[in-house]
Amino acid sequence: MRSILQNLGNRADGNGGAAPAEGDGASARSAPSPQDAKLRLEVMQDIEQAGIGWIWASDAEGKLVYLTEAAAQSVGRELDDLIGQPVVALFETDADNPDGGSQRPFNFQLKAHNKLSGLTVRFALGKSRHDVKQAWWTLTAHPKFDANNNFIGYRGQAKDVTVAYERELIDSKLAEYDSLTGLANRHYMNKRLDGILASYRKAERACALMMLDLDKFKHVNDTMGHAAGDSVLVQASDRIKSVVGERGTVGRLGGDEFQIILPDLDDRGTLGELAEKIIAIVSQPYPLEEEKRAVIGTSVGIAIAPYDGLEREDLAKASDLALYAAKNGGRGQFRFYASDLKDEEQERQALLDDLRDALAAGELELHYQPVVNAQDNTVVCMEALMRWQHHERGFVSPGLFIPVAEETDLINQMGAWALRQACEDAAQWPSTVNVAVNVSAMQFANRGFPDVVANVLAQSGFDPGRLELELTESVFLGDTDATEETFKTLKGLGVRLALDDFGTGYSSLSYLRSAPFDKIKVDRSFVDSCTEEEQNSAKIIAAIVGLSNALSMETTVEGVEAFDQLKVVRDKGAKLIQGWLFSKALKQEVILQRITSGEFKIEPEGPDLHRRERRSVFRKIGIIHEDHHYRATMRDLSTNGSRIEGIMGVPVGTPLVLDLGAGQLAVCEVKRSNDSFIAVEFETPLVSDGAGGLCTRHRVSPYALAAAGMPLSALPDGSYPHEAMGGPAKSKPQFMEVQVGGNQAG
Repeated sequence: MRSILQNLGNRADGNGGAAPAEGDGASARSAPSPQDAKLRLEVMQDIEQAGIGWIWASDAEGKLVYLTEAAAQSVGRELDDLIGQPVVALFETDADNPDGGSQRPFNFQLKAHNKLSGLTVRFALGKSRHDVKQAWWTLTAHPKFDANNNFIGYRGQAKDVTVAYERELIDSKLAEYDSLTGLANRHYMNKRLDGILASYRKAERACALMMLDLDKFKHVNDTMGHAAGDSVLVQASDRIKSVVGERGTVGRLGGDEFQIILPDLDDRGTLGELAEKIIAIVSQPYPLEEEKRAVIGTSVGIAIAPYDGLEREDLAKASDLALYAAKNGGRGQFRFYASDLKDEEQERQALLDDLRDALAAGELELHYQPVVNAQDNTVVCMEALMRWQHHERGFVSPGLFIPVAEETDLINQMGAWALRQACEDAAQWPSTVNVAVNVSAMQFANRGFPDVVANVLAQSGFDPGRLELELTESVFLGDTDATEETFKTLKGLGVRLALDDFGTGYSSLSYLRSAPFDKIKVDRSFVDSCTEEEQNSAKIIAAIVGLSNALSMETTVEGVEAFDQLKVVRDKGAKLIQGWLFSKALKQEVILQRITSGEFKIEPEGPDLHRRERRSVFRKIGIIHEDHHYRATMRDLSTNGSRIEGIMGVPVGTPLVLDLGAGQLAVCEVKRSNDSFIAVEFETPLVSDGAGGLCTRHRVSPYALAAAGMPLSALPDGSYPHEAMGGPAKSKPQFMEVQVGGNQAG
């Protein structure tokens, strides 16, 4: 110990004495006398025993060779357990150090022989960083070198700062974490995303960013109070964290906005599946006080660095635009960012303005889709579906404009119009045919809704028993007593009630017990997969039919599009069927013509077998074969393959790569070839892009494109020719390009 203490005052050059003052010309002092060394030893021993400070030292190999005994006792260890241990095994810096920010790891600093000045470390030997009780020290030390400038270890002091540091951690948590949910706040998320993107850019790694907010959350606050809203926020936060797990960091930016950082994740299939899980679990009802519950939903926007942006601001803007696209697409959906997305906030307001004008000008229409008796195909009901043909936008999907209307009182005006129009139209049908009208949860929550129904029935003279109101589980949002009173009033009017989309929610059985429904509609998602052996959809359909029979309710199975599906649902006992196999939605004039001609039975007509959805497209793409890039036209597309026109002479079995643009390359094999048409099967199935389209799981990294001579930036639109990535072609092309629609070969 005496030699160590003598060295504490040595110069860094290894000489024994202290360095002379700069510029004073004084000669070096002589070596300390034995009396000086004894006094120094006594002073250091007094300091150690008084607990004022601890002394530590390491050797050239980084092992601890000296430590004050009181220091070992403070962490509950024997001194012999610590001496000889590598210093990096004893201590580690805190990645969440409030002052540290960009601190380098402790072992890096020691290996670099850096001076340590007040470095806060955690005693880590045998202790997890997740343990509740920790010991925090500050280390100050100088690296020591011999006369030949060889490193021989550290000499320094240590101090226990556990109490002060944990107080600092608490203060930091209050500054960087949301007090209501415990999630990271906007400040922390911005700092973390900045750090990840900066380091990942150098390492050429990807990072995904999800943006989401809660659909219909404002309605919870308005109808149930802010205490209920806070409870929903806390529960939603816990659910999101449970889905994300260790894969990423979840933060609350404010209000009902959340953000998720997902490092090293660019697989759009995995991201889409994660988004769907989040949407599903967030949409589950939320229990509240007094046996109330709230039903909300969420939409998710996804952007991925480096494809959609390299800086935090660009990536956040991209995920915001994707979120708005998801909300405008019907809510309860996810979207990936695409460079052609507009400012959706402005677009939504423009759509709302146009919708108001359309309602006032009578541009909205109702079309009616038949529901038939499963035994004799007789039409027994017609479901009213709202249609809007805009003079500039063309056909606007209800999945787009209904959610926009639900954000304002416009949904109540549209709902009242639909009820009046449906009753007026249905009054011209045979008395054996009912009419079904969809009711938004926003309409149902309006205390004046029963009066609207009563007024429509009174003014039209329509038989209440022929009017069916189709409701979803979301109508149970809000005041339970008010909901029950609305049900009671509607049943008093004599109308029929149907529970739509049955089987896709989380508390359907309790709804059936408490609400006076006359009919259950089996969601089409079960019909889509009812012919697939590995699915349980057929059994679920049978169970729902059996349940409704036991409760003396009718059952409509919707979404039947092929004869094999029809056979399954009939075999499972379905009595009422709806779907394109019988008819799409019809205009009122077409219905009246059929009634006049005596046709009110509809014979099924369609494909024998239900096939995996194939989308008709007309899209220019590139085809890569060896070192050549051909241009062709994609005619249709499914998850497993595509039909393409534009190249001739391609043998069956030829491996190709489809260049779908924006860095999307799909490896495939030719399965059929006929003149200028080929059919290919993908090596890896495509995945949903969240917007009803398909995309590849991965994209060619812009880093790879940069290495091939293209700029390092978020990928622009357009195809990336093979020549741009691999240089000019070195062989002759084996196939001929053909102009689509003509006979000119190229």
